Amino acid sequence: QLQLVESGGGLVQPGGSLRLSCAASGFSLDTYGIGWFRKGPGKEREAVSCISSRDGLTWFAESVKGRFTVSRDNAKNTAYLQMNSLKPEDTGIYYCARDRQAFCYPEPGYYDYWGQGIQVTVSS
Repeated sequence: QLQLVESGGGLVQPGGSLRLSCAASGFSLDTYGIGWFRKGPGKEREAVSCISSRDGLTWFAESVKGRFTVSRDNAKNTAYLQMNSLKPEDTGIYYCARDRQAFCYPEPGYYDYWGQGIQVTVSS
């Protein structure tokens, strides 16, 4: 059964860090791009970051550039989103998703399988 499962979320103070993991099962992660999206309270879903499979090309939303990094460990079939210098506006449910191909596009329509999402709360 094809599945993506996020972990690593939680409550953190402003300025803190979290690392989200996206564990894939039922398919080999190394042939697909992976995207990260989030939906904040009262906000639309937005793309946060993505990473392609073939050349490791990455993309970041302007709001997270310089604070977030994205990576993948194909041997573990897992992708990661490292989030540093977190701000209250980073609060939301974070989702990882599988690109239909090997690329990195910050548009949800390019993704065919999604994780269930995980809560990230940045608050003092």
